[in-house]
Amino acid sequence: MRIGVVAGEASGDMLGEALMHAVRQHYPEATFEGIAGPRMQALGARSLFPMETLSVRGYWEVLRALPRLLWIRWQLRRHFLSHPPDLFVGIDAPDFNLVLEKALKEGRIPTLQMVAPTVWAWRAERLPGIRAAVSGILSIFPFEAPIFEQAGIPLTYIGHPLVHRLPPPDRAQARAALDPTWSGDWIALLPGSRMSELEYHGRLFLETALRLQRDFPQRRFAVPLINAGTRDYFQRLLREPAYASLPVTVFEEDATRILAGAEVALVASGTATLEAALLECPQILTYRLSGLTAWLVRRKGVKGWVGLPNIILGRAVVPEILQEQATPDRLAEELGNLLRDAERRAEMRQSFQEVRRRLQADTMGALVRGVERALTHAP
Repeated sequence: MRIGVVAGEASGDMLGEALMHAVRQHYPEATFEGIAGPRMQALGARSLFPMETLSVRGYWEVLRALPRLLWIRWQLRRHFLSHPPDLFVGIDAPDFNLVLEKALKEGRIPTLQMVAPTVWAWRAERLPGIRAAVSGILSIFPFEAPIFEQAGIPLTYIGHPLVHRLPPPDRAQARAALDPTWSGDWIALLPGSRMSELEYHGRLFLETALRLQRDFPQRRFAVPLINAGTRDYFQRLLREPAYASLPVTVFEEDATRILAGAEVALVASGTATLEAALLECPQILTYRLSGLTAWLVRRKGVKGWVGLPNIILGRAVVPEILQEQATPDRLAEELGNLLRDAERRAEMRQSFQEVRRRLQADTMGALVRGVERALTHAP
């Protein structure tokens, strides 16, 4: 079996890793190619283009990268239509993948979208286009099924693979493992995995850390950056005189160990907020976009929470400090309040246990069922 894949960022790479493990339990000869990150490549996936080329968020940011994105999508379309896989799976990145999926489905290639487009938050008018593009959806959130099934789009709920990958940690052991020579507490800083996110959040997070250090001098800061480009960018910031005295350690890895050992975290909105919740790390969520992107989002009337823990629970558990409100003073104040309030941190951890319960499922079995369903009902 040959499966085409496109993962656009680190979270998609983790989901793709789970997909590969599940499929190979039943189809050990299965091969994967398209766009894959380091986790998928470690399992043998062939990446035709670097995953980082798709890691762009925001209208203005996408506009700047649009010529290259369109060229890559055209190349992938030509490749897969010339060498048809048995199945194509787009992993998240719906604005990129749905157009590709529609072309492949019209070429009689079964297509799955892993992670449903967020029509429940905005752009419900996309449902007919999604139906035309995909043979089915692999959904990671339980509340999505009625929306897509009512629109005639087959959906398989797979749970969230991170639930199985991230068991509740032993925090004291995890903290000690970060640096055996340091007995104090860590504050995790997760400014994002995309270069565009680092450009908006890098200095913001470091300025916040400067303010926190004044009130909490016995804490150190941990920053996980697995991508070489974003890591180099952040380390250049750290060498600036304003930040030279900050006790910051940059870890060349994903966020798992850091969130497991940290007392609290400042997290850029995205899958990292769910990782922090599953690892029961109290957190403050923030995000900044370009002024143009923020204006367009507001014009579209996007409402509700942006953080996955809040969306899953249907209530505000994690504070969301966004755009103009996201100043170093405000973020440091919120984190400081959380650090001073042990009862609030304990309540947040209890809520995060509820997040885990809601997302549990037989993910490996459900992934195989979703794949076989798409193959059985091939266009």
